[in-house]
Amino acid sequence: MMKISMKTTTVRSSVLVVLILVAIACSKSSNNDGPEVPGPEPEVTRYTNPVFEPILADPSVVRDPQTGFFYAYGTEDNWGDGQGSRLIPILRSADLVNWTVMGNAFTAKPTWKDNGWLWAPEVVHVNGRYYMYYAYSTWGDPNPGIGVALAENPTGPFVDHGKLFTSQEIDVPNSIDPFYFEEDGQKYLFWGSFSDAPTQGTYGVLLADDGLSVPDFSRKFKIAAGDFEAVMIHKREGFYYFFGSKGSCCEGANSQYHVLVARSTDLAGPYLDKNGDDISERGKGTLLIEGNNVFVGPGHNARLITDDNSTDWFIYHGIDRSRGTVSSGASRRMLMLDRITWRDGWPAIAGGTPSTSPQEAPVFQ
Repeated sequence: MMKISMKTTTVRSSVLVVLILVAIACSKSSNNDGPEVPGPEPEVTRYTNPVFEPILADPSVVRDPQTGFFYAYGTEDNWGDGQGSRLIPILRSADLVNWTVMGNAFTAKPTWKDNGWLWAPEVVHVNGRYYMYYAYSTWGDPNPGIGVALAENPTGPFVDHGKLFTSQEIDVPNSIDPFYFEEDGQKYLFWGSFSDAPTQGTYGVLLADDGLSVPDFSRKFKIAAGDFEAVMIHKREGFYYFFGSKGSCCEGANSQYHVLVARSTDLAGPYLDKNGDDISERGKGTLLIEGNNVFVGPGHNARLITDDNSTDWFIYHGIDRSRGTVSSGASRRMLMLDRITWRDGWPAIAGGTPSTSPQEAPVFQ
């Protein structure tokens, strides 16, 4: 009886070993029959231009360090919705794609100028407060100027601190389109717009330590010719990149706005295009983006925003070619978004025009 029991046990063990070996062989055979089937990929969020309409012209975008929300500010415009002229509209977003209207920066226009519109706001977060530099001007204004307002929160209310200067005071014609830049504890304002006058151009000047005044107008320095406006400067890997707009901004479907770039190893210039030409001379600059058969007049971009994947994003306004204006007559300058890539030390946008098909969206955790 003992022999029979041991033999049975041995047979059963052998069968078990065979079955295990067969299973392993089948598994290997199955794996070699074809490629492995991957599991489901994570969903990629996509967007299509525009990211906001009908209007958010000359955008400035800042991120609130407390909440992580982005806030966008735009030129005073009448959106044609019966609410009249918005005194610097404010939008909010968590991802640069989905935007909500939050209100206006001002409840009344500043009083340091008799008349005009509030254009091209530049909003930055400095020392725990929000600074808004803005242009105060009319079309063809002989003496536009730039002012500054402050707020404790990104949605305001912004309290006006008055003018920094007018064109006549600082001797730069068409003094609009402010841009703020800070480096090594020093604060600078860049500004300027289209002009053929002898003193035309885009300039920079040192601000006071509190950012609320210009101590010495005579210390201004020129970085670009008067065929540029809407300056934005971005520092990357030892270079200062100048982004500026040329062409007509506000002629609806006939707008010819486009953005060109140049770069310098010094904040004060000279800024050279890819050909090595100094953009302080008219007609220079390397094209970054221009219109296409869907969107025209792309330009006046905000500062670049870098997402959590280290991708840089270009935020600007553009106009729907098929619907160039709103009912008020204002150009339909919508908020647009496109990816920046860097090639041999220069920024590029796919195709050199606004994207018209679905794109992968910025990534923010």
